[in-house]
Amino acid sequence: QVQLVESGGELVQAGGSLRLSCAASGRTFSPYFMGWFRQTPGKERDFVASVNWNVGNIRYADSVKGRFTISRDTAKNMMYLQMNSLKPEDTAVYYCGARIKYSPRSTRTSDYDYWGQGTQVTVSS
Repeated sequence: QVQLVESGGELVQAGGSLRLSCAASGRTFSPYFMGWFRQTPGKERDFVASVNWNVGNIRYADSVKGRFTISRDTAKNMMYLQMNSLKPEDTAVYYCGARIKYSPRSTRTSDYDYWGQGTQVTVSS
């Protein structure tokens, strides 16, 4: 079984930066890709970024391109999201997800097998 634990969310002022972390554990953790999503109350969980675990191919949502950077450390089973130039509209609960087997897509919640519990990011104006 795979467990994902996010951390790093907090209250930050607009224009500031945060780094989220996602720690993965499991007997033999070897996902095909991992990703970050975010969700606000009453809305669907939206794609933010994803990374192919072995090759490192990356995708971003248009809303975060140029501001957010996804990365991973395969030796430590860690994934990160560096968020710069934060805006109030980035306020959300951020979730990390993992997909174990091959999939051509990584931008839908249905593409993922496992999820963390989420970490709250609040950006004040």
